[in-house]
Amino acid sequence: MAEVSAEASSGFDPRRHVPAPAELDGRIIAITGASEGIGRAVARACAQHGATVVLIGRNQRKLEAVQNEIEAERPGSTTVAVLDLERALAGDYDRLAGAVLERFGRLDGLLHNAAILGTLTPIEHYDVPTWCRVLHVNLTAAFALTQVLLPALRRSADASILYTSSGVGRRGKAYWGAYAVSKFGIEGLAQVLSAELSNIAPIRVNTLNPGPTRTRMRAQAYPAENPAKLRTPESLVGAYLALLGPASRGISGGSFDAQ
Repeated sequence: MAEVSAEASSGFDPRRHVPAPAELDGRIIAITGASEGIGRAVARACAQHGATVVLIGRNQRKLEAVQNEIEAERPGSTTVAVLDLERALAGDYDRLAGAVLERFGRLDGLLHNAAILGTLTPIEHYDVPTWCRVLHVNLTAAFALTQVLLPALRRSADASILYTSSGVGRRGKAYWGAYAVSKFGIEGLAQVLSAELSNIAPIRVNTLNPGPTRTRMRAQAYPAENPAKLRTPESLVGAYLALLGPASRGISGGSFDAQ
């Protein structure tokens, strides 16, 4: 059963949503970690349902490969923004935000999907630099990017901020260390931001836990697992579209599951 805050307890379940063909028509949606896995699948789905997608990631070659896939089906529906969340400085964030405002004048959706696993290690032995790196990429960078893009999101009549969460970010699990803590932080960040924007701006903020999914990170965490038994990123995109698009209008502060 999806976990939902009291503010969002309206019976809304993104897992049941079937998006209309033009559901995101005219929307501008930015996605981090768009070069592979869930980010790539959601980016493709957003474009297929009418959105213009800003593909954000650290590897330009991989981003351009995804862009070419999407443009082959829907020309003119993507733009690439290279941003290394581990090494980016304040000016890099500001330039990205400025480029979004200059080109589109607003932003209707922001999906924070990029993350790194770090190591599965007891807290007693966890490497401090690795801990700091995971917390920075998974949490601090998401905060910084949200902050600089809020002016563009405020210019939308119906904006959505969506953070990819995790089950280990709701209930701690041994050895998941910095990754779990970063996802607890994401849940907290979303709750705080949702409360701050309530009745002030037409921006909703939610989190979505994809669950066990056939991705590179999942294989890194569970190397002995049979990936054929896991759901593909493409099978989960309906929940992401529901929370990024008009289907979730008025729903904020929620913590949802994709499966």
